[in-house]
Amino acid sequence: MLEAAYSCYVGDLGWTTSGIPYNADPSTVTTLWKENVYEVNNLGSAAGVQKSDPNTGLSWLEVVPSSLADPRVTVHEYGHALTYHSRNWVDQTATGAWWETVANWVADTFNTSPLCAKARSNYNQPTGDTMIELKKVIGDSFQVIVDGSTGSGNYYQAWPFLTYLTNNPDNYAGLGSDVVRQLFQQYEKGSNETPLHTLARVSTAVSVQEIVGRYWARMAYVDIGHTVAQEAFLNQRNGLNYANVDPQGDGAYVVKSSRKPQYMGANILPLSNAGAGNLQVSITSNGVFSATLAIRNTNTGAVRYVSLENGSGAAVMTSNEEASVVIANTPKTLYQYDAFKLTPEVQQGLDYTIKISGATVQGTSFFG
Repeated sequence: MLEAAYSCYVGDLGWTTSGIPYNADPSTVTTLWKENVYEVNNLGSAAGVQKSDPNTGLSWLEVVPSSLADPRVTVHEYGHALTYHSRNWVDQTATGAWWETVANWVADTFNTSPLCAKARSNYNQPTGDTMIELKKVIGDSFQVIVDGSTGSGNYYQAWPFLTYLTNNPDNYAGLGSDVVRQLFQQYEKGSNETPLHTLARVSTAVSVQEIVGRYWARMAYVDIGHTVAQEAFLNQRNGLNYANVDPQGDGAYVVKSSRKPQYMGANILPLSNAGAGNLQVSITSNGVFSATLAIRNTNTGAVRYVSLENGSGAAVMTSNEEASVVIANTPKTLYQYDAFKLTPEVQQGLDYTIKISGATVQGTSFFG
């Protein structure tokens, strides 16, 4: 399993090998070291951990016996090792919670993605199920995009954002299969910047705000180039929490105070009673946001996107289409933040009202 993971990430995707000591000059290294994996009976509440020795610059994994053959654990921990040996994120508190986001992306990509298909095949590893946790990533989509809060954070579940960047269904320049490696490589060493600041340089054509807005638009139907995750969504969608707004009558809605989108978070509003005809949306807010209509053909599964410039827009619906409005909190400035210690700045929710004609927000009713 780990040979397959090494083959995919180091061999095929070009990541820095875990065989080079952290404190060595990669250009002069002639000896590569193996990654040691230890079976440990008790790791407390953890199934696995990644550790490192600052003197040798080498990492190793410790995993409980029952999880040793589980890529959701062992490849996750190896994802930490690969992040460590990529060097630039080490000892940077602004990347801290993102290590878990990356590690789960590494594990899920290893399990499911065509990017690792050759490696899985060469080492007789099966294609696995997705690790996506839709009740968190969609049900709590209003949270800060990577939130490390104890007990309520999303930093283990936020990895579909990295899948979106990697699969790059919108063909944005600078994104694609090398993007996560570039988030390491182009990180300004010692800067303690957030990975979103790095992404602003990695993306050479569009802003982080535009990327985040379109990511959340595509998450309305999990249209991020991940077939297994989208199948999970279609099976689970009726059980997800979309209670983001309260009706005010006459097609108007106001965001619930507890569900206001925080920094780079979003509200997804599935619509009902759309049918064939004109659908019009108008959003009013004092904040800066990105809004999109996501319209899905229920026969083919294809999704089209209509950007709501300045919060307003319209679309002509056909009888075999369904729609959602997606509103993301995308301030003009990227905030410096530690996901383990959220500041009032990043927790400031986007206050908005929305008016819709030609449909209603699913699951809401107004008794005036």
